[in-house]
Amino acid sequence: MTTAGPATTRVGTTTMLVPDFPFSYDTWLGHPSGLGVLPPGAAGTEVAVVGGGMAGMTAAYELLRLGLRPVVYEAGEIGGRMRSVPFPGHPGSVAEMGAMRFPLSARALFHYIGLLGLETRPFPNPLAPATPSTLVDLNGERHEARTGADLPEVYQEVADAWEKALQERVALSTMRDAVRRRDIETIKTIWNRLVAEYDDQSFYGFLATSPTFQSFRHREIFGQVGFGTGGWDTDFPNSILEILRVVFTEADDHQVAIDGGAQQVPYGLWRHAPADAAHWPRGTSLAGLHGGAPRPAVTRIRRTAGGHALTDAAGQEREYAAVVYSPHVWTLLHRVDCAPDVLAPELWTAVERTHYMGASKLFVLVDRPFWREPDPATGRPALSMTLTDRMPRGMYLFDDGPDRPAVICLSYTWNDDSLKVATLSPAERLEAVLRSLSAVYPDVDIRSRVVGDPLTVTWETEPHFMGAFKSNLPGHYRYQRRLFTQFVQEQADPAHRGFFLCGDDVSWTAGFAEGAVTTALNAVWGVLHHLGGRTPAGNPGPGDLFPELAPVELPYG
Repeated sequence: MTTAGPATTRVGTTTMLVPDFPFSYDTWLGHPSGLGVLPPGAAGTEVAVVGGGMAGMTAAYELLRLGLRPVVYEAGEIGGRMRSVPFPGHPGSVAEMGAMRFPLSARALFHYIGLLGLETRPFPNPLAPATPSTLVDLNGERHEARTGADLPEVYQEVADAWEKALQERVALSTMRDAVRRRDIETIKTIWNRLVAEYDDQSFYGFLATSPTFQSFRHREIFGQVGFGTGGWDTDFPNSILEILRVVFTEADDHQVAIDGGAQQVPYGLWRHAPADAAHWPRGTSLAGLHGGAPRPAVTRIRRTAGGHALTDAAGQEREYAAVVYSPHVWTLLHRVDCAPDVLAPELWTAVERTHYMGASKLFVLVDRPFWREPDPATGRPALSMTLTDRMPRGMYLFDDGPDRPAVICLSYTWNDDSLKVATLSPAERLEAVLRSLSAVYPDVDIRSRVVGDPLTVTWETEPHFMGAFKSNLPGHYRYQRRLFTQFVQEQADPAHRGFFLCGDDVSWTAGFAEGAVTTALNAVWGVLHHLGGRTPAGNPGPGDLFPELAPVELPYG
């Protein structure tokens, strides 16, 4: 597979300018004036950063650049859900347990990918240009395709129905054009109307009430196969607003993988010494400030007269003027003994109402990418990127050349499909998935190619995550607004200031690393403002522009 080139290379002008809060984070990050300046005497102030995933590392890195001293707490390892696990004995081959594909529209994320000099390659999504072959297996029927035009006519009918529903009901072309041009007025005008109209509508309800999707067969095919990243039926119960954000920002298209694994991004920020950090001597990194390892997990949070006191798993308590909290918000309910007065009552309600998507993956290492060796009789590949209604649901193929071991994601499942394997051991999962795939590829002995033991994950059973990512149900917009806007604390009760939530489940685009990055930047602005700092006049931050960009507020009573 060829390399896509430096990670800073981007396609077109699309950006994940989320319509709820269309702030240009990439512009803020890239401005020569920097993100802000601390008041006299504040340099070196300790700020707690809880969680070492993409959000935590982004926040800690930018706080370091401002001249503050981030103190990172992590319950596991740096990376969070950007978890790249090497196969034993084969360190060059990794299983991407969490985030594995990143849209080029994620401009803020790619700021850091470029900063670290990481390389990317096109991700082998179904029917993507870089995918040699896609096999669709539904209701016992198999169809192999290179492009959508190779599939039966009913699949094109489904694609046309989805496109027509988006154009006629939610102004797809107008909205995408406005996002590309960063036309805030048009974005807000259209989106604010859509929020009011569709907050109570599920994804499935949107399809079922669209004239173009009156056939159950068409809805079933769309749910199983979808377009872009594959089947979307596991999202059917979720709010249609969740889907529209992805579609409008083209987050489901033009996706790439990171060579060597996605975990390199948060881990790279941990080790990288910014050249322009205020206060700190050149060469200072987060890893250096921590002696190479973050502090252990936070177990207790209490308010104090001076801010917040955090107790870690080693029993040490330290007080901070500000805290950035990046893990899943559910961890505040039981993993951390968090005092009720840390958050306002309405925010606790939003935390309780948070809804997470489950997800499981099963990876194996094989001796070589044998699927690239065509069958002598048919000329077809032995395996293809596969979408199926059977247990595996999605199978992805990764390789670095014909003479090296290759990686197969034998199964990538969500929600109910994830729960089907949640109680199985890795060996049991492998047997179940191989048995299911033998019906799709009866003439291919995948098992004989496997090297070593499988690698698996089920995110809903991971104790510090309890789910893959948040996805709002119909009617949850008001809760999401509370969580997202919490970083703007000027009007908040003084007792609830100085504690900043961030992470992709606080963002409007949960499940995307871009949301982790952008909400972390919101928290950085919040900390800067809380400590009396300011942003440059020519480079206002998200809180400075909040009054004009704020998410629309729906009536409550």
